[in-house]
Amino acid sequence: MTRLTPQDRLILALDVPTIEAARALVRQTETAISFFKIGHELLFGGGLELAQELKRQGSQVFLDMKLLDISNTVEKGTANVARLGVDLLTVHGHDRKTLDAAVKGRGSSPLKLLSVTVMTHLTAADLTEQGIAESPADLVVRRALMAQDAGFDGVIASGEEAARIRAATGSGFEIVTPGIRPAGEAKGDQARVMTPSAAIAAGATRLVVGRPITAAADPLAAAKAILAEIESVSGDGRG
Repeated sequence: MTRLTPQDRLILALDVPTIEAARALVRQTETAISFFKIGHELLFGGGLELAQELKRQGSQVFLDMKLLDISNTVEKGTANVARLGVDLLTVHGHDRKTLDAAVKGRGSSPLKLLSVTVMTHLTAADLTEQGIAESPADLVVRRALMAQDAGFDGVIASGEEAARIRAATGSGFEIVTPGIRPAGEAKGDQARVMTPSAAIAAGATRLVVGRPITAAADPLAAAKAILAEIESVSGDGRG
């Protein structure tokens, strides 16, 4: 894996309802952050256009689309995303057919594919309700190995599972971790959370951070504090 700087490791989640609000956050934080996530909320409000705008400005872009459909649809959808020139794309990692379709759709493009293992708001009780007897950690590792075998570049997973994923997959496999909360921050609607430094120390490659920055009185200061925490653990920049 390419050596990563703290700026490479921090992805700001632009989970806001409008392009105007997203652009405002980018302007407020652009001296510290150069990697931005666009998810469903913004995708349906002009987010694809913003993604291309950010790429033209030299930023890195993560499209959090969580694709899940029949194989043909996932393959064609992934191919279209690859043509946009963005950097990361999420696909639900429930089954091998979906993963294989995404890899086929990506082709030879540099788009990195991330498998969504178990959503960070889910608990063991939620999995039981779905008829899944495995613990969240066991299911995450199994799905991570399936994604790696399919040719994915990494996974989306809670920091709580990062160490086990790293042990199972080895170095060079991306572990992108949402549910990041600095010490003392409220969990909100997340069930499995971790501080930035703890997640990096456990093996996470990149951190996706939303509300701790976007809801802060000073988003730039909040971003710089998280970058400093990342730097304290990964000052050598290794992936």
